[in-house]
Amino acid sequence: MAFSTPIWLGAIMLMAIQCLTGAQALHCLSDFDCIVDIGGADDKFFTPVTQLPPTTVQVLATGSPGKYCTTLERDVRPSSQPFPTEIVYATFEERIGLLHPGFPHLDIAPYSILISNSTCYYKEEPCPGLPHVEETRVAPWLRPKSTSVLGTFTVTVTKTRSRTDCTPYPITGSQSKLFPTGTASLYPFPTTTLSHSSPASSGTSIPRPPVMSGQNVFEPISTDPIPANIPARNDHPLQKKNIWDTPGPVSTNKFYANFFIGSQANYGFVHPYAVGWAKGSAPVKSDGLVISHIEADKLAFGNKSDTIPGNPVQCYINPIGIQAMILSASELDNSTVLSVSKPLAFSADIILQPQSNSTSNVTFPLVQGMGFVTGVYTNLQPAIQSGVFFRELASAAPPRPGIFKYRISLENSTTWLIYVTPENGADPKLELVDNGLIRGPTGFKGTIQIAKNPKGGAGETIYDRSAGVYATAANMTGAVSASDKRGSYKLAWEKAGKDVNSTQLLMFALPHHVQSFDTATQGMKTDMLMRTTTKGMATACVGDSWTMVEEDLPIDIGFAPQILGSGTTDLSEAAKQKIKEVAPNELSQDIHQQTNLDSMYFSGKALAKFAMLVYTVRELAQDIPLSESPFQTLKDAFKTFVDNKQKFPLVYDEVWKGVVSSGTYETGDPGLDFGNAFYNDHHFHYGYFILAAAIIGHFEPSWIDANKVWVNMLVRDAANSVSGDALFPFSRGFDWYNGHSWAKGLFESIDGKDQESTSEDTMFAYAIKMWGKTSGDASMEARGNLMLGILSRTLNNYFLMKSDNVNQPKEFIGNKVTGILFENKAEHTTYFGANLEYIHGIHMLPLIPSSGYTRSKDFVREEWDAMFSEQASTSASKVQGGWQGVLYANLAIIDPTASWNFFAQEPFDLAKVDGGASRTWYLAYAAG
Repeated sequence: MAFSTPIWLGAIMLMAIQCLTGAQALHCLSDFDCIVDIGGADDKFFTPVTQLPPTTVQVLATGSPGKYCTTLERDVRPSSQPFPTEIVYATFEERIGLLHPGFPHLDIAPYSILISNSTCYYKEEPCPGLPHVEETRVAPWLRPKSTSVLGTFTVTVTKTRSRTDCTPYPITGSQSKLFPTGTASLYPFPTTTLSHSSPASSGTSIPRPPVMSGQNVFEPISTDPIPANIPARNDHPLQKKNIWDTPGPVSTNKFYANFFIGSQANYGFVHPYAVGWAKGSAPVKSDGLVISHIEADKLAFGNKSDTIPGNPVQCYINPIGIQAMILSASELDNSTVLSVSKPLAFSADIILQPQSNSTSNVTFPLVQGMGFVTGVYTNLQPAIQSGVFFRELASAAPPRPGIFKYRISLENSTTWLIYVTPENGADPKLELVDNGLIRGPTGFKGTIQIAKNPKGGAGETIYDRSAGVYATAANMTGAVSASDKRGSYKLAWEKAGKDVNSTQLLMFALPHHVQSFDTATQGMKTDMLMRTTTKGMATACVGDSWTMVEEDLPIDIGFAPQILGSGTTDLSEAAKQKIKEVAPNELSQDIHQQTNLDSMYFSGKALAKFAMLVYTVRELAQDIPLSESPFQTLKDAFKTFVDNKQKFPLVYDEVWKGVVSSGTYETGDPGLDFGNAFYNDHHFHYGYFILAAAIIGHFEPSWIDANKVWVNMLVRDAANSVSGDALFPFSRGFDWYNGHSWAKGLFESIDGKDQESTSEDTMFAYAIKMWGKTSGDASMEARGNLMLGILSRTLNNYFLMKSDNVNQPKEFIGNKVTGILFENKAEHTTYFGANLEYIHGIHMLPLIPSSGYTRSKDFVREEWDAMFSEQASTSASKVQGGWQGVLYANLAIIDPTASWNFFAQEPFDLAKVDGGASRTWYLAYAAG
């Protein structure tokens, strides 16, 4: 296809912005299969880029097009469990379709479906949509021995989370070529990563910074082996392919997971850039590494709400598929293989080879916040490409001897810089072959660095200072001083390149970093800003390490609810009496029945509920006799899990190094228990167990020794404190660069990692704070306090949006909460439904003593007035089921009297309290 530049560029924009309503249709080209007659569908449009040749696809068919339902997890109290039980979505068939409108649909494929390219059906009618393949959960061991190529299908999925709309343009490619997988190092392995070196440069490893003053927050949790009653398995349904040179366990929830899962063709979001393997995709059909940076004017927005004040849009998304720059080589074609090397907490190397056994390659060290996208070439001919088209290539004065600089203008009027550092020092003489290709010398050895320049000459000066060097990994230290409630943490990078010892790194800091920089780090800031996908504007900083400081840590917050800043935890006699009247009903419930479920998530929620219930009666209402029998039953229920005799016992996964539910192994359903076996939500699931253990140990210190190994195992799995543990990776869930956790595990995702429940993220940090306090682990307690301090800052920057929020689009902040925040988009919804009480309630529960610390009164007031006041469209008084209790418990942060009156009213319907909470605790929370 040949278009003039403006028309082609317009097509790319239209392709990428599929949330845009009212788009005009383009005619289908005769060489491509297109679905044109789509009865009743809205927003029917497509572009030449989306029209793909017919492809042979294999699916497992079970019926005809129609609808299917998703049955989500329930606990034993269906009337009060705050999750709907049925959601209707679309079904698919094997034809390739068009851009997808804003329909709800599923792109987390159930285990019984092997789907490549497909068209979806919505309300039993075909709907425009590109292949829905972003989160394929199919593993070879789950497939029937024989499959046939069939047409359409309908499926019923049980116990899996569904997907939202605002669907991005998926990148598809051919079957991945698997690079031989290496063997992970066994313990002990180096705690300091090896620095990257290139043929053109010498590397240096920055020594780990000294421990800061105060309590070190990164001391080892334990070196205990996995308990003997937890069997080990090496047959995880997703085997570790495309990865080699792994210095220890591979973290499953990091930004680079898309590079070793599934198609390997989805992006990694390093901020401010997004990078991904082009893998032959249109428009350039390159096999190099795509470099993307999206400005705010290219954002796609969903429909506006007609009920929320200010009419905010339901979602926003950064277009994927705009291939601004591509670092490739002439030798890379459809035989190219991609492998991941040295995957660590903040970094990974992405390696492209012409063939799996080739000694020639280009390596891309990806590090969160990196200032340049760097390719380290070994015996390849550089090919720099663009799907936006080159307007001009100009040679510029070198910043230092041996580094060659080029200036590029693209047809979208953006400016990019190229820095070339050849090993032999010879001029690379980059050549503009045509408006889509710049070619370098054959057999090139050295580095090529690319950066977008938003500031003209001033920007070039900033980039010139750091050209030639690049980050290869990061190290983490931190400390907390309990006496002044102050914590600090430091990111220090390892680096490589030319003149590495005398050249400082250029790295980008997110808004929450800049807000908490210490004085020395403040001096590293420049005035160059670049937009990130979902975290506001990043600031370019020149320096090899940053130190961030968090003041006013929640050192004094304990198990009891309190008025923040007052230290008051005592309840009035009237409140104690009311609690004693209410508690017997809930204490008499069958603890074993509610806790021994086929879900670690719901089992943990129930254990934490009863632990907090016992605490309320035993310590706050001061009625030990009333709580004694339930307390003994609670310990016995917890013992079921320590003995590993629950419905789905835990197993230790030797492939990815973690403790997971055996449910998926037994049923073949990767979505069971929200994907626990694939490392989804471990901080949510295990945080509830850890919190329950902290409360039990608080009352019975002798209980700790017998259960400490098991509880610490859960902490190590979800948020290990060191990188030198052979059994678990460092900080699986919590991302110390982004400042919060990611819930998504080993599932391919076009929009990257995501998190839905910020309140359960903070619950986990609170749980390890309190377990550390109870068990005597001062480092763990301090780490929990520091994590809560960081979360209080990041959640109010990125997830919980007051009217003055500057980090999320102004069209979106009226929603007050992001809903699901991905690395590439945000959508005001949940995985289980779009009711406002679901979307906001999942950011509230569980209500715990630290909730008021991370959910500011100003935010809660704005959210309540806009969403749940009597004048709002979704008044809390009219909400049904357990979500109503969640809303009124959250109201206690700003209006404890109204909250108390709601829970104290008689008669009270316990169906208004969700299965993971108790009326007794909510009364104490409001009273405290």
